[in-house]
Amino acid sequence: MKADAAKLEIERKAINTLLDSFNEAAANAEFESYFGYFAKDAIFIGTDATENWSKKAFKVWAKPHFDKKKTWDFKSMERHIFFDATGNTAWFDELLDSQMKILRGSGVLTKQGNEWKIQQYVLSMTIPNDNVDAVVKTKSPIEDKLIKQLSEK
Repeated sequence: MKADAAKLEIERKAINTLLDSFNEAAANAEFESYFGYFAKDAIFIGTDATENWSKKAFKVWAKPHFDKKKTWDFKSMERHIFFDATGNTAWFDELLDSQMKILRGSGVLTKQGNEWKIQQYVLSMTIPNDNVDAVVKTKSPIEDKLIKQLSEK
């Protein structure tokens, strides 16, 4: 069944509200609220190449930060939301203002009952094209080791 434009606009507003509330929950160190936005089997992919976590693993990593109120404060500056033909799966990308300057958040949401849940979230750092060589030089000693480990699997 194909979703109609009016329904998708309502869903788009719901997703915008969800993502804004998700970011606010992190900024306010509201652990249960923040993780409530994720689907049970969600995946979080962070900025470090080693950060590909199940919801459970991400909660373990994040809990001390939330307990100390040392979380992150991301504000969406630009967001795009797209839907599959049924209107029950959506994906988004956004530019975020943060303590790390501009980040890109992207992900997939699924409609579960009457609620949208984050199925996958990907956080990426942006790198100005003029600075790519310097960044590669900085990360090479660390990531060359990781590339070797991963290529030997």
